[in-house]
Amino acid sequence: MKIKKMVALLAAAALSVGLLSGCGSEDSSGAASVGESSSAAEEERLYTPTGEIKDISSWELVKEMRYGWNLGNTMDATGKNGVKNETTWQSAETSVFMVQLLKEAGFNVMRVPVSWGDHMDENYKVDEAWMNRVREIVDYGMANDMYVILNTHHEEWYFPDGKDKEQDEAQLKALWEQICEEFKDYDEHLIFEGLNEPRLRGTHKEWSGGDKKSRETVNEYERVFYDTVRNSGGNNAKRHLMITGYAASSSRDCLRAIELPEGDDKLIVSVHAYLPYSFALDTKGTDEYDPNNSEIPNLFSTLDELFISKQIPVIVGEFGSVNKDNLEARINCVTDYLTAAKELGIPCCWWDNNAVAGGGENFGLMDRNLPPAWYFPEIVDAIKKVYA
Repeated sequence: MKIKKMVALLAAAALSVGLLSGCGSEDSSGAASVGESSSAAEEERLYTPTGEIKDISSWELVKEMRYGWNLGNTMDATGKNGVKNETTWQSAETSVFMVQLLKEAGFNVMRVPVSWGDHMDENYKVDEAWMNRVREIVDYGMANDMYVILNTHHEEWYFPDGKDKEQDEAQLKALWEQICEEFKDYDEHLIFEGLNEPRLRGTHKEWSGGDKKSRETVNEYERVFYDTVRNSGGNNAKRHLMITGYAASSSRDCLRAIELPEGDDKLIVSVHAYLPYSFALDTKGTDEYDPNNSEIPNLFSTLDELFISKQIPVIVGEFGSVNKDNLEARINCVTDYLTAAKELGIPCCWWDNNAVAGGGENFGLMDRNLPPAWYFPEIVDAIKKVYA
């Protein structure tokens, strides 16, 4: 039996006898115990969608969130290896016990980055095995009362310069039609994020805010995502959607360029911000954190001015700091960052790529091996303290 299936069955059995806190065999989350389903495939599922969804605004929904975590370098890995992609960029298969560890630490948002392009055929049909595995992981979160953000991540098939916009939009529409159909019965705890960091890859404009044309094209892609979800049936008419700007950039120009469909109160602005940059993201930058830095205050001041003050909710979908053997400085940084975010009611999701050593971007926070544990429990404790 494959590890992921064995883990799912073990977890389902634990759920049925109440070993995993907060999840019974028949609780409000919809988690089902082994033996309730009519087929072997269904028996492995930890969550059964009810078909119901709470009709609340995203402003209200986001107030129910605390802090979040990204399942990075996992389902977002690229390559034509089928479901084996899950472990090509890191070695651990995702388990429900990882989600339980998140829940015990007070996380209630789990972002699941997924790259779909290498799992689509020439007619844009998503491989069934890949879709099923994505659903299993989403169900791990749903069964543990997490808010789950499902996105499209490293999609190399679109390029927002406007030249192939018609083809890009056709594939984007086809992809989201399939995702919407798969998850149409899920409740408000499942959030869709249409694009990740749409940008002019490989150009000098990639990370410098793009240009007017690329920012407009990103808005047009987002409109295709929005229209596709809203017209897809089931609970998707009331699904909460995350809308991002060019490169998910926190620059003022990119944030101001975001266009939100009017008259819809179930929209959330998505932004990524690793700050201060030289400390948090630049692997060749400083390992010392300056508590008097202006980057963190400026970020949240801008988000407040452009969105929060207008009751437009925001989620920082990615943040964190790389490990430079500077634990105390990282603790101070995450404390300042999340204190500022909490004051404005902005949930933030730590980017965890399960990497902790070497010269790369080592954002690893959770040791995913069974049983999962924290590489840096002191950072987790600092996060919890902000929200205590």
